[in-house]
Amino acid sequence: MSSQTFKRQLPPQKYGDVSFPAPHIMLVIFNRPQALNAMTSEAQYELESLFSWYDSEPSLRCAIVTGAGRAFCAGMDLKQWHRATTCRANGEHDGQQMMPRSGFGALSRRHGKKPVIAAVNGLAFGGGMEIVSNLDLVVAAKSARFALPEARRGVVAMAGSLPRLARTIGRPRATELALTGKVITAAEAREWGLINAVTEDGAADCAVLKRPVVKAALGYAMDIINNSPDSVIISRAGIVAGYENGSAENASRLLSENMDSALKEGENFREGLKAFAEKREPRWVDSKL
Repeated sequence: MSSQTFKRQLPPQKYGDVSFPAPHIMLVIFNRPQALNAMTSEAQYELESLFSWYDSEPSLRCAIVTGAGRAFCAGMDLKQWHRATTCRANGEHDGQQMMPRSGFGALSRRHGKKPVIAAVNGLAFGGGMEIVSNLDLVVAAKSARFALPEARRGVVAMAGSLPRLARTIGRPRATELALTGKVITAAEAREWGLINAVTEDGAADCAVLKRPVVKAALGYAMDIINNSPDSVIISRAGIVAGYENGSAENASRLLSENMDSALKEGENFREGLKAFAEKREPRWVDSKL
């Protein structure tokens, strides 16, 4: 693991196993394998603190999420959800929502500043699928499976995936997933445009960092961190703005108005051009955006 010195203290985590496998890269393992990494409300608020810290920590430039055991994430802890629903029905409610404003696992409605890559190692059901639908890049092992089974339990995928999936894979396929609860394979997910790549499966006892799917995600992350961190942040902002707001022209105008000056005033803008002129590799500095 890479040893890094951070300017801000890493928030404590019980659910997420956090490590730094290479400079500038954070790896988060959803670590509740006995429950297929189903998330409690507490876990989601922990992850919200973690990803807020990630965005504000200058030395980090890309994050990867994966799951311990045989699942990526099987969604919400339904037993806790049932208890919370019963308490509300009895007027016993502490006022805190089951999930944070940034959505399920702090990722399904996250805008954020820096990219997050999913390395889907197994089941991505319910909330796990909602996370996948909003991440920047998704790599899946061949045996990974994706589904929105909420309708079979009398609930609805309300954490942001439905409108996002309609845009990503189209209304007919999004409808098929949400209304039937159909389970799709990694190959189907790639064919539908939901994920970027499919890898071989790792052995059952394979260490997380040796899984082909995590290695592939790390490959993407290394490609990202080799580029200007300023350019990555601003390019991602332009993609997210167009995806979320629908108007390509309006998103382009806002990106130019809000970010062009910040880019050109930054050290990395000058370094990139200088390195090209001097025929050498650029030496990027941590982004100040």
